[in-house]
Amino acid sequence: MAKYLAQIIVMGAQVVGRAFARALQQEYAASQAAARARSTTGQQSAAASSISGMTLQEAQQILNISTLTPEEIQKNYEHLFKVNDKSVGGSFYLQSKVVRAKERLDEELSIQSEQQKPQSQQNTET
Repeated sequence: MAKYLAQIIVMGAQVVGRAFARALQQEYAASQAAARARSTTGQQSAAASSISGMTLQEAQQILNISTLTPEEIQKNYEHLFKVNDKSVGGSFYLQSKVVRAKERLDEELSIQSEQQKPQSQQNTET
């Protein structure tokens, strides 16, 4: 009886071990695919997303921005910041999301301007 019980336990452990190993392999493959995707979309933008904890698309959705223009970002930021002010019954959480979204979009604008500087210098040299 104890022999059969031990065999069942060993077989169960093997099944769980194989399932865990397979899940680990799939997670590793997904992580590698995500890393390749990030490298093709731009190293700096991916770094900014990981630092701020917010993607560019998420920041654009929060501030309701379709194009990255400083004027539109500032206008929507000011409106949403005032609307979500705690003194007028707003949410501090939402207000902080608005601030983080603006920071992320400002970072993306600075990345784009840095990338355009070398291109414009190359155009003037030719």
